[in-house]
Formats: sequence, C-alpha cells, structure tokens
Amino acid sequence: MSTQAVYDLLIIGGGVNGTGIARDAAGRGLKILLVEKDDLAQHTSSASTKLIHGGLRYLEYYEFRLVREALQERERLLNLAPHIIYPLKFVLPHRNAVRPAWMIRAGLFLYDHLACHPKLPNAQQIAMQKSPYGQPLRNDIKKGFTYSDCAVDDSRLVVLNAKGARDKGADIRTQTTLLKAERKDGVWEATIQDNKTQDQTTVQAKAIVNAAGPWVAEVLQDLQVKSSMNVRLVKGSHIVVKKLFDGPQAYILQNADKRIVFAIPYHEEFTLIGTTDLSWDQSPDALPKIDQDETQYLCDSINNYFTKNITPKDVIWDYSGVRPLYDDAASNASAVTRDYHLDLNQNIGKTPLLSIFGGKITTYRRLAEHSMEQLAPFFQYSRGSWTGSEALPGGHITNGDFKLFYNNLRKNIPFLDEITTKRMAHAYGTDVFEVLNKANSKEDLGTDFGHGLSQREVDYLIEKEWAITAEDILWRRTKLGLYFSQDEIQNLQKYLAEKLQ
Repeated sequence: MSTQAVYDLLIIGGGVNGTGIARDAAGRGLKILLVEKDDLAQHTSSASTKLIHGGLRYLEYYEFRLVREALQERERLLNLAPHIIYPLKFVLPHRNAVRPAWMIRAGLFLYDHLACHPKLPNAQQIAMQKSPYGQPLRNDIKKGFTYSDCAVDDSRLVVLNAKGARDKGADIRTQTTLLKAERKDGVWEATIQDNKTQDQTTVQAKAIVNAAGPWVAEVLQDLQVKSSMNVRLVKGSHIVVKKLFDGPQAYILQNADKRIVFAIPYHEEFTLIGTTDLSWDQSPDALPKIDQDETQYLCDSINNYFTKNITPKDVIWDYSGVRPLYDDAASNASAVTRDYHLDLNQNIGKTPLLSIFGGKITTYRRLAEHSMEQLAPFFQYSRGSWTGSEALPGGHITNGDFKLFYNNLRKNIPFLDEITTKRMAHAYGTDVFEVLNKANSKEDLGTDFGHGLSQREVDYLIEKEWAITAEDILWRRTKLGLYFSQDEIQNLQKYLAEKLQ
C-alpha cells in the first residue's frame, strides 16, 4: 500500500455531478482526485431521457426557481456543447380530459418568459389536422401545442466533463473503489482500491465531495457522518422501438394519471419512449431493470395517441436507472422535487464533506458552481466562475453552427461514409481530428469492427476516454450497441482483451 500527496478535493462518483464539479474545481486551480467504482456515467447519468430542458411539468408543482435555472442552463449548454446538444421541437397533443387548454397555454407562456432563449422559438398552438405534426396521431386529437427544448447525449456529456477536468490537471480514476475514509490530523485520509489489480492506495484530501448519486447515503454511513437530508430513490425506465414517425420533432404525451411520457427521435432509425417513475426500495447495488408493467405502460401511452400501435414485442432495447432525488416527503414518486440540495458537514478541524442530494442533468453545471461556493471558505481559488463561458471538449464550433461544421467535415474526410461522419461529428465535435489521428484513408483506421467503429476510434476511447469494456464503448461512448450483432460484439471483446492484458 502506497501513500500519495495531499489533494484538495477527493470526489466520489463519476456521474454528471461528480465530473462537473471536478472540471469546475480543477479549472479554479485545485488539485483533484475523482474515483468511480465502475465506468463513467454507468448508472443514473446514462439512464436519463436524454434531454436538456427546463422541465415543463415542474411548473405544476410551483418549482419556478428550478425551471428558471434549468432554462438558463439550457441556453448556456447549447452554446458550450453544440455537438452533443441540439434544439428539439416538442409537439404536445391536447385532450381536455387531462389538463384544460388554458392551463397548458399559461404553462407554456411561463416557460417562454422565465428565461431568455434567443436560439429557440416560442411556443405555439396548432390545429393538428392541418399540421404535418398531426399526421402520425389519432384522428380524435384536434389541437395541440409546440414548444422547444434540447436533446443531449447524456453519457458523452459526462465523459466530456471528465476530459475537461483532466485537461485542467484532475486525476480521474474509474474502476476504483473507496474502501474507507476518516478525518485525521486536519485532512481526510482515504483508502482506495483498483478493481482490476486489487492494489490499495492511501490518499489524503483537504475535503471530500460525496457525489455518489444513488449511493450518497451509503457513503455517508461508511464515513460515519450523519446528515439532516435524506435521499429518495426513484426508478425510471425507457424503451426504444423502430421509428414511429417521420420528421425531427418529438412528442410529449399527457396520460390520464397526469404523468407525461416522451416519444423522441433517436439515432435516425428509432424512437425513444419514457419515462416511468416508481419508488425504488432496494439497494442501489440491485441494478434496476424494466418490468412488464412499465413496458406495457409505455406502450399504452403511445397507443393512446399514435395510429401506429406498439406491443412489448416491438421493444428493441430498454434501460432503467435509479434517480437519487432529494426526499421532500412527496407522496407520489412523480411529484418528488428534481431540485438539488447541498449538505456541508464540517467538524472543528475544518475537514469538510459536501454531499449532493438530487439534481437533474440540465442543472449539473450550476450545481457544480454552487458546490464551489460552499467550499470557498476552505480554499484559495485561482479564478472565479468560469464554466459558463468555456466550451466543453469538442465544442469549439464556430458560432455553434453544427451544420456548417459537419458539411466541412464531410469535405475533409471523404473516405468516411455519411452515417459514420455524422455520428463522429456529434460524438467528438472538433476533437474528431484527434480521434482520426491524421488518417487519410479508411485503411489508415485499421480493423473495422462494424458500423463504422474502427480500430483507431476504439484505441482513442481506451487511451483518452477511460473505456475498458465493449459495453463502455457500445452503449456509453457510442450507441452502436443498437446495431452490433453478437458476433461483432465478441470480435470487439477479443480485441479489447488483447489490447488491455
């Protein structure tokens, strides 16, 4: 067992909040160590509905501060990462039996006016039977509304924050477990373990940030620290089916139980449908899976609105995640606040522990800023807030014009097919040239593992993005798992085993 130098912050958790805090703190001159027991974004942060949005339905619960902050962040993040975040128009088919039209209009008016949104159009009321948006819907739906939000590649957002943190000097270690930590001589002394080698290391940190998501309470227990706050675990599940409708628009469907379900275009050929909200009473270690009732609920939600019906047999892929929400004692899982709360614990020796409760992917950057404000009395920062103006890795696209960037990329790398070029442009943005590493032909990229995934890209993901397994690559760094056959997966696994031995 070895002992290393003192860090300023030891961050536990490699989800969007942990990596967001790591990037912000490293950019302020702090020495950062982040440990994640699995892969980056392996749990909650890759199981979202993949939206950067204000949360229209939160207005119904009078969450005006949260919605305003989220809307402000929506516009800001669209500028900071135009490759992985893009505008998305939502169509809201209306039926009076769920919510009256005046309520929808009032909500959309607030949504448009709580924050400036120069890149996104205002909401409108539409006649469904006269609009192409009504074409996939049932004939009894006469009117509706449109408004705008943004889509995001959630797991790549986490990876880009981790890369941004590393670029500022942070030490990011995946597959590394915190075994124990205690306050000792004015610092935290922690023992961490490499999951592969089982090697243990003792590190010291002036402060700990508990961004363990669903495990936030377990970490507090392990550290023998009590909190006045509680976490409430809520399971959300999604399904993916073959494309249900043409066009780039998404749909937001109101169900009779007052819940809403999204139907979102997904990777050209598919429709993403979700989410459910169910209380999760098991341990976070009991990995959540969608159940039959959830699948049927999502299918029924679609069939209540669309002419093209689906059944559970149409599901190509599904995923579930546990959201670690702040427990506000709401009786209904759907009504639990999505706002975040920060709990700062410090003893006489001033060795702080900051625990993160709740939050949503849209507000991760502001959560990180607020975390740094909480920790400010304990450190001397080399700069103030900065993440609101510096693009995420790959996001240095002129004027945020992704279409122009993509068209220029097609000209510069004509040896790649259109689908692969578009996928890589969205995934890596201006860093795509680093991935290709001066390749001038398809042959320069080495083995093609299928569907445009080259040996050179796989090597980049291993060396620069912490990828270790086929699952890391196919589901979190890319979404090529939607297309890969079992034989193709095995070939990739064989290469990884040889590469990483």
